[in-house]
Amino acid sequence: MQVPLIRLQCGANCYDWGKKGQSSAAAKFAAATPADGFTIKDDKPYAELWMGTHPSNPSKDVQTQRTLLDLVQENQALMGTEINEKFGHKLPFLFKVLSIGKALSIQAHPNKRLAEQLHAKDSKNYPDDNHKPEMTIAITPFDGLCGFRPLAEISHFFSTVQALRKLVGEKAVDEFQSAVKGKETSEKKADEETNKKALQKLFGILMNSQKEDVERASKELIAEAEKNGAEFAGNGGPSNDGQELVDLVVRLDKQFPGDIGLFVLFFLNYVKLEVGEAMFLKADDIHAYLSGDIIECMAASDNVVRAGFTPKFKDVDTLISMLTYSYAPISEQKMDPVDYPYVTLNATAYSSGSEATLYDPPIEEFSVVKTDLKKRGAKATFEQIAGPSIFICTSGHGKISVGPTSGEVKPGHVYFVGATAEVVLESEDTEFTTFKAFCELHDKEDGKEKL
Repeated sequence: MQVPLIRLQCGANCYDWGKKGQSSAAAKFAAATPADGFTIKDDKPYAELWMGTHPSNPSKDVQTQRTLLDLVQENQALMGTEINEKFGHKLPFLFKVLSIGKALSIQAHPNKRLAEQLHAKDSKNYPDDNHKPEMTIAITPFDGLCGFRPLAEISHFFSTVQALRKLVGEKAVDEFQSAVKGKETSEKKADEETNKKALQKLFGILMNSQKEDVERASKELIAEAEKNGAEFAGNGGPSNDGQELVDLVVRLDKQFPGDIGLFVLFFLNYVKLEVGEAMFLKADDIHAYLSGDIIECMAASDNVVRAGFTPKFKDVDTLISMLTYSYAPISEQKMDPVDYPYVTLNATAYSSGSEATLYDPPIEEFSVVKTDLKKRGAKATFEQIAGPSIFICTSGHGKISVGPTSGEVKPGHVYFVGATAEVVLESEDTEFTTFKAFCELHDKEDGKEKL
């Protein structure tokens, strides 16, 4: 019988946008349990640490070197009956650490139906048939572009940023502004449909701009931004600071000179997350992460539809057609975490202000709990759940126990915990932080677990 506590060895992916060398949390965490021959090189970008069963970079049992996928398929009790039946004997989520040194691509992830179509048509660029909703939790200060801005903000930029207006053309701008004027925040279904069609048309015109026009316009944009300073874009618009926008445009132009992404940013919310803040992105939500270290959890997929800020394969037509064109302030995508109710803190933990915080997106594949134990000897005992979990430590030292089996925990250590196991975390430090990704199916109608 497989012990339901397995320390994992997890691989790092090296992409151009990753942080370099020791500045990358993904690299340092991978080095805590290194694969054969893994050493951190100062000039190499380390972008992601993957934790899970996805075949592109599967986690392994440190002791046996067998993949986690092999172990959960051979020992089905590790996943739980319902999880196995619903998700085909595979972990339903992919858990990651991302270390972002420069902008990721402007992208969206397909819904389930589109993923199946894209995979059948082009398995090279769309390697699986699953959807990919995802959640981001900042472990260092983070910024990114996420979701379409409120229409009034987009309209404001087309009135105040001349390089943007010139690139798409006066006619297209006038048509958009006329279509949405007076009903930018209307909740009537007919108005929302009109607004979305107008937004899609304008965005499509921008995304189909000729390369030489974009390169010329980007030079004009930089000159306009630097000339106007804090007054750029009408002092930045309703929710941005003018100088902050200038700095953002200049930073992104240095990373990707002449890229269409410099203009897409005027369509998208600019968001900053402080440590512990989180946001959730549904399938079909457009976004581009710009900088920071994050914990990311998603449905188990590696499908990405890209259209800017990338040297990789771009699929502009698919991106334009797949987006929902929902528009809202970023506050609607930020999550409101709550206390996790299925954990017991000992007296030391309770008196030191230790806490377990639940990030629970509106999907069934995953949730995440962040546990902060703030004194040596603080303990958190997690009740049994009917599904699997993966724990990663991001700071401090301690230990993890399931029954008589225990293991040391240091930054970067990753453990898989099987279904129905009670888990105890104990701090051996003044600050001991872990993140736990898990899947447990619930009946959404009455809130009861399907056991």
